[in-house]
Amino acid sequence: MRIIFMGTPEFACPTLRTLIDRGEQVVAVVTQPDRPKGRGQQTLPPPVKVVAEEHGIPVLQPVKVRLPESIEEIRALEPDLIVVIAFGQILPKALLDIPKYGCINVHASLLPRYRGAAPLNWCIINGETETGVTTMMMDVGLDTGDMLLKRSTPIDPDEDTQSLHDRMSQLGAELLAETLDRLARGELVPEKQDDALTCYAPIMKKEDGLIDWSRDAQSIKNQVRGMTPWPGAYSFLDDKFLKVFRVQTASGSGAPGEILSCGRDGLEVACGKGSLVITELQLEGKKRLPAGDFLAGYKLQPGGFLGKKEAAVGV
Repeated sequence: MRIIFMGTPEFACPTLRTLIDRGEQVVAVVTQPDRPKGRGQQTLPPPVKVVAEEHGIPVLQPVKVRLPESIEEIRALEPDLIVVIAFGQILPKALLDIPKYGCINVHASLLPRYRGAAPLNWCIINGETETGVTTMMMDVGLDTGDMLLKRSTPIDPDEDTQSLHDRMSQLGAELLAETLDRLARGELVPEKQDDALTCYAPIMKKEDGLIDWSRDAQSIKNQVRGMTPWPGAYSFLDDKFLKVFRVQTASGSGAPGEILSCGRDGLEVACGKGSLVITELQLEGKKRLPAGDFLAGYKLQPGGFLGKKEAAVGV
């Protein structure tokens, strides 16, 4: 079976490697164009492109996959199946109709929950204790196609988006392999999604990371977990940008944002309900550090405050 793989970030790489390891006939990889990244704005290839080139697979990088010339380039490859995971563009009907067996998407949620671009982040931010991956037949909607297979996994109370990302990328690769096996045996039974059960997981914005200390401690902890590693949860300390990477809930009380204690175990800050102990953080212009190391070099006293909302504009 001739397969075209469409994907872009690191999350998609285990699935591509699985197709290669299985000996599938991957005739091309379609990914996003090379783009500037990092502080130096060096132009770098997408991770999926790197994997494809390591295995000698032709790579297509259309700026817009819906352009007629892009669609015809894919049509000329005569794919029997297109596998899509975290590609980054919505596929038009003209492209979806090309392969004999359609387009199968690997989505990082238990559909119909968390349709959209950032399901991993939002399931943690919303305090979910379980998530998973779904394979589905793609249609012209946003993650609305008929579901094929699902596999669930628990979310650890202290897990952040990075660790969940790493586990889910492997889970997605395994589920895609099972989906292909069942497709070959004619055992797949597509299931319609119940739109009444859906929720949306929009793309993350940097301002989503601003901590509102008037919220309860558990909600802020979930925000920090869901924002790590990107776009990052943050507050302000002495008018300086303060990234917050790891926290634990506690039972302290005080005015929201008030520093309750500073010590080897961390920096305890009052919330609208309860408190949070910050255990890993990074002050503007400094290195990311455990809180104990940070406090050894940056003297703080109880009674001060974190947070300066008016300073967040334009951050």
